[in-house]
Amino acid sequence: MRIESYNQVAAVYKTNKAANTKKTSGAAAGRDEVQISSFGRDYQIAKNAVAEAPDIREEKVTEVAAKVNSGSYRVDAGDFAARLLEHYHALMM
Repeated sequence: MRIESYNQVAAVYKTNKAANTKKTSGAAAGRDEVQISSFGRDYQIAKNAVAEAPDIREEKVTEVAAKVNSGSYRVDAGDFAARLLEHYHALMM
């Protein structure tokens, strides 16, 4: 899930065209200047958040493993089927 999120954010960022550059004169002549758009800043924040998110949520894994080992882990077949169909429909669109 972590990789998919990053790819989605990257795809959105790549669709935008390069921002217009501004020419300067006088004392600042010969000096390059970069301006980052608010979208670019938002992209960087999202990218950092995805990079910092753990790949595995250890507390969830431990909880589910304990339930499986004790035999108390149950899956509602209707809920599972509904989620499977949601995922399938999302892929087909």
